[in-house]
Amino acid sequence: MADTKREIERKYESDDSGLPDLTGVAGVADVLDKGTEKLDATYHDTSDLRLAAASITLRRRTGGSDAGWHLKLPVGPGVRDEIHAPLSDTLPDELAGLVRARVREGQLVPVIRLTTTRGVHHLVDTEGRLLAEVALDTVRAERLFGGEGAAEWTEIEVELADGGDPSFLDKAEKRLRKAGVRPSGSASKLARALAETKGGRPRSKDGDTGEPATAGDHVLAYVRAQRDAIVALDPAVRLDTEDSVHAMRVATRRLRSTFRSFGKILDREVTDPIAVELKWLAGELGIGRDKEVLTERLTAALDELPRTLVSGPVHARLDIWAKAVHDGSRARLTGVLDSQRYLGLLDALDAVVTGPPLLKAARREPDKVLAKAVRKDFEKVSTLVEGALEQPPGPDRDLGLHEARKKAKRTRYAAEASEPALGGPARTMVRSMKSLQTLIGEHQDSVMARQTLRELSAVAHAAGESAFTYGVLYGREEQRAAKAEAEVPEVWTSIKEGAEL
Repeated sequence: MADTKREIERKYESDDSGLPDLTGVAGVADVLDKGTEKLDATYHDTSDLRLAAASITLRRRTGGSDAGWHLKLPVGPGVRDEIHAPLSDTLPDELAGLVRARVREGQLVPVIRLTTTRGVHHLVDTEGRLLAEVALDTVRAERLFGGEGAAEWTEIEVELADGGDPSFLDKAEKRLRKAGVRPSGSASKLARALAETKGGRPRSKDGDTGEPATAGDHVLAYVRAQRDAIVALDPAVRLDTEDSVHAMRVATRRLRSTFRSFGKILDREVTDPIAVELKWLAGELGIGRDKEVLTERLTAALDELPRTLVSGPVHARLDIWAKAVHDGSRARLTGVLDSQRYLGLLDALDAVVTGPPLLKAARREPDKVLAKAVRKDFEKVSTLVEGALEQPPGPDRDLGLHEARKKAKRTRYAAEASEPALGGPARTMVRSMKSLQTLIGEHQDSVMARQTLRELSAVAHAAGESAFTYGVLYGREEQRAAKAEAEVPEVWTSIKEGAEL
């Protein structure tokens, strides 16, 4: 079974003078010599170095205290999540799954071998608690695939202790710089090894041509960003990282909206079938997510009630309902991400980015083309909002507001894509649509909550339990919905008056 650890570290260039004296680092009471380790690591990647291009490293390492397979996924500058699996001859299935969105039908091959002699030192405080581990590494790199040659260097690696304060690394760096040590020019040993052996660095093949100039450039930049988000979030979804499912679902929505909003730029004969697949993926991602959000809403509402208004095993009933929703959802979603249908969707998105189906309008100046598309979407929102408000309170108005919310999202995403070209007016539109989306979203969440409360109430009644509390919660949800509805006309008037596009 794989274990995940957050790794926060910094790397520094080093000459042959050894490790500088670090007893002067603020907070350090002692520097403990923990001896020397011999490490032998083989790094795996595709023949075109897709993992390295995404700053991902996958290695099999022997020696040291954590021999095994290590997959490192970037989180931010100097921060990576390391997933560790026990040593075996072949790549464990769990790690293979975590890189599948990038590898797909490709093959993983050994590309670099690193042999390292590591001197380990622990920086500890006055109570002997570990603040950071400092390694003085003498490294030899050998190219195994896609090039040839070898390289050697020495570096210093400072890794923050688990749960440590990241500001401690600034203190350690200040001392190292005083000793003449400078930050490394490479983010990882693998990146340096690839750069210093023949064969060079990994190159992006996604068709990025630099600064957007035409309307098509801007739309494709947005499409590329959402494609990248889906692929980058894939491991997080598999690991059940908080908010990852929601974030991936939003990326699929942004793509679908972009294909529809900018149908004059990207040929919809090509993008419509992809949009169908994106809708499928969003649906799979939403099966557990929507009910998870609803559970959080109902649980919070229940916790707010005075105990005198809680009659019967309402908490238990809600827990049973939530558990039925969650059970098996992770395994099911992993199956979706392993499916040929999903991998085929990623291939189709790659094809749009690398060989975009551009129409004539794509070559034009972005200002007019993008602004026209955003205005068109905004006009649809206007029609839907005003049409919904003309309906009396009830199911027809609820449905109308829900449709308006979906179109507000689409307009917001179109404005996001246009923001680099249109500037302030697009930013204003993004903010306006987000506020409208949030307000109507509160109304829609109340509609769904009331529907669920009716279902739970019926189940409780059939079991001979009191349905009183469900009625109380239902009434409170009605009040929340009415409050949101009452705010819509004023908010909408303000949005129309402030629209600049």
